[in-house]
Amino acid sequence: MQLIALDPGHFHASLVQQQMYPDIDSVIQVYAPEGPEVEQYLQRLAAYNKQGSPEVHWIPNVYTGSDYLQQLLLCAPGNIVILAGNNRLKPMYIRSGIGAGMHVLADKPMAIDAAGFASLQASFADAAAGKVQLFDIMTERYEIHNVLQRELARMPSLFGTLQPGTASEPAVIKKSVHHFKKMVAGEALVRPGWYMDVQQQGEGITDVTTHLVDLVQWTCFPGQVLDYKKDIHIDAATTWPTAMSRAQYRDITGGAPLTAALAATAGDDGLLEIYANGSFDYTIRGVHARITVQWDYEAAAGAGDTHYSRIQGSKAALLIRQDKEQGYLPVLYISPVSPDAAYMEQLSNGVAALAQRYPGIALKAAGRDWEVVIPREYLNTHESLFAAVMQQFLVYVRAGQMPAWEVPGMIAKYYTTTHALSVAKKLEYDSRKI
Repeated sequence: MQLIALDPGHFHASLVQQQMYPDIDSVIQVYAPEGPEVEQYLQRLAAYNKQGSPEVHWIPNVYTGSDYLQQLLLCAPGNIVILAGNNRLKPMYIRSGIGAGMHVLADKPMAIDAAGFASLQASFADAAAGKVQLFDIMTERYEIHNVLQRELARMPSLFGTLQPGTASEPAVIKKSVHHFKKMVAGEALVRPGWYMDVQQQGEGITDVTTHLVDLVQWTCFPGQVLDYKKDIHIDAATTWPTAMSRAQYRDITGGAPLTAALAATAGDDGLLEIYANGSFDYTIRGVHARITVQWDYEAAAGAGDTHYSRIQGSKAALLIRQDKEQGYLPVLYISPVSPDAAYMEQLSNGVAALAQRYPGIALKAAGRDWEVVIPREYLNTHESLFAAVMQQFLVYVRAGQMPAWEVPGMIAKYYTTTHALSVAKKLEYDSRKI
């Protein structure tokens, strides 16, 4: 099989190529419109070749004519299309790749609105009919704190049972904070101008929230086949903008021209308004959950993107926090409901059992809570997790199928995010009407 990079406008497109894969051709077919985005992709590919030589030796075969998509469709069926770029174009790209008999591995989000969700549903039906695989890049399933939180939630003696929570006190809370200006692989990230245009990138409530909703499903309902029509209900949703000066915009884009839609958001103060932030409350199989995503321009010194997660069980809550006191590194905590002697014995036994599969895992007192001490060898950067997703996808491709819960889970996930956007916009309209 060959990898095909289609319009690789986001740096995630290159992260899949940080290593080679068995039975995958070293030649990568690249089809994209001519411009700085494909050039940046090729530069990153060259850097991986140089850093990993001879272990990494990708050979790009590049086509940048205006008919790049039509040329891609002439490729042999059974190859793998890698998608990471303009989200507005993804539904069309996905339909095209699946229709041509190719497998598609797409960066999140695969849909940013109701129309995109409808197209995605059709693509999954086409993929099933054509016996090809369609999958999104859920790197957070491989981050060790998320992995261990899921493992602990599956231990009734330690976690108990997942609680339903209430609208005011959800049983599951996940919040993610991100930054427009950031460093990736030691270099300042240059973002394309459309990344700040929500008509092309999508609003934040349908973007990074994809990871958070996926973790709710993967952690709290492992292996379960979800039906979005019965299992998901959006209770409330809202969005709000991040203000960005034109100088800041030029700094992170390298001087890319403003899109018309983004320029139109500027107020009297000249600041651009980017609706990158969102929050929604929903129930999934009767469990109350709250999802929040926030985008700031730049992180404080020493900080970076952060992830907060809390899952409430009948015996303990499981928390992931990133605090300044811990150097902004993620830390997993167990917070017992009743830390009596009997429970402490169960806690000790449960973590000891976990350490059989993850040697070195231990407990450390942290006030009333207990920190799960994780050896450094388990800690990976976000960028390094893309290869793990690719390896899992190749398992699905070679098997010719995914587990029964994967596709319904993806459909439920994108229904949740896109419907939350619809609810948020309706609420905004009603508030203006009042």
